[in-house]
Amino acid sequence: MIRDPDGFKQFLDELGKFVREQLVPHERTVIEQDCIPEQVVLQMARKGLFGYSIPEQYGGAGMTTEELAMAAIALSQCSVAFRARVGTNTGIGSEALVADGTPGQKLKYLPRLASGELTGAFALTESEAGSDATSLKTSARREGDAYILNGSKCFITNAPIASLFTVLARTDPAKPGASGISAFIVERDMPGLSTGAPYRKMGQEGSPVGEVYFSDCRVPAANLIGGEEGVGFRTAMKVLNKQRIHLAALCIGPAIRMLDEAIRFVTTRKQFGQFIADFQLVQAMIADCQTEIHAARALVLQTARERDNGEDVALAASICKYFASEMCGRVADRCVQMFGGYGYIADFGIEHFYRDVRLFRLYEGTSQIHQLNIAKRTLAESGYPGAESIRSQK
Repeated sequence: MIRDPDGFKQFLDELGKFVREQLVPHERTVIEQDCIPEQVVLQMARKGLFGYSIPEQYGGAGMTTEELAMAAIALSQCSVAFRARVGTNTGIGSEALVADGTPGQKLKYLPRLASGELTGAFALTESEAGSDATSLKTSARREGDAYILNGSKCFITNAPIASLFTVLARTDPAKPGASGISAFIVERDMPGLSTGAPYRKMGQEGSPVGEVYFSDCRVPAANLIGGEEGVGFRTAMKVLNKQRIHLAALCIGPAIRMLDEAIRFVTTRKQFGQFIADFQLVQAMIADCQTEIHAARALVLQTARERDNGEDVALAASICKYFASEMCGRVADRCVQMFGGYGYIADFGIEHFYRDVRLFRLYEGTSQIHQLNIAKRTLAESGYPGAESIRSQK
């Protein structure tokens, strides 16, 4: 749902200009320094990029799902690190509070997340609780007016720089599944919380990812999200279903950018006395890229509209994430191929997108988990009695 079509078109035009003129020129610096310059972060904050999906009463833009998807497509047409820097605030770092936080929790934290004063992180994954997310072992024990957290998390985007963590922990050890899990807001300076050094990664330079440790970390009981134990995993699923639409949109922007770069290359380089773009096999790759980009965009925006209309999009959101992330990987591979040997050379830029987008098929549920989830839901809708036997934890 687009609330103000004319106004939103102007917003997208301005965002696209900001991406081209202010973010793209810093891409090489971000790769070389493995961080985003602070002045660029401040520019993004002034543009309101940290608060797109946070409600307006808390200082955000209060975007609908469709608006958020369209903004994500525009913002992600530059190095993935820029989107990741603001993405936890406008996505999984704030969505648990938006969905299930108490009025006091929302008032305390959402305005600071929307402004960029705080950087959020979503701490769910553990070494043996990734795809099987309900197997998490981080514990939270009630002690007076506080909870004592112990355990660790891994692969947490923005963990090394985050000031606020949404943490999933087990409050009821007698319940091994989802029903024993609760969600907490944990501030960085709460005693017992620490983070590891940023991982060295295949790609996405400038987007710090690392581990979070809890050693008798004392968290006020008031920071139990929603004030209720045992519903944290339900909150996480609310967050992840919307985030899957968001992430699917974020796969489309890099695909558009890669195809633009490839077209620029093949229309200015010659082989055998003609432009590379004149070769039919190159044109076939261009056609396949363009077709898949359009298909992903149509799928994502339709699903976003359905969510805005209050429809159940659990199946469609999973399809979006699966298709768009796989699409982006195929586009990356074709675009490197169109560059030929230059596609393997860092100076020409396309190789870093090839590395960056590989992660899309892993986080927010691997492609294989989404295949299982899609199959399970499809079989269940058909009335197949054995559908519940197909495991899909995340």
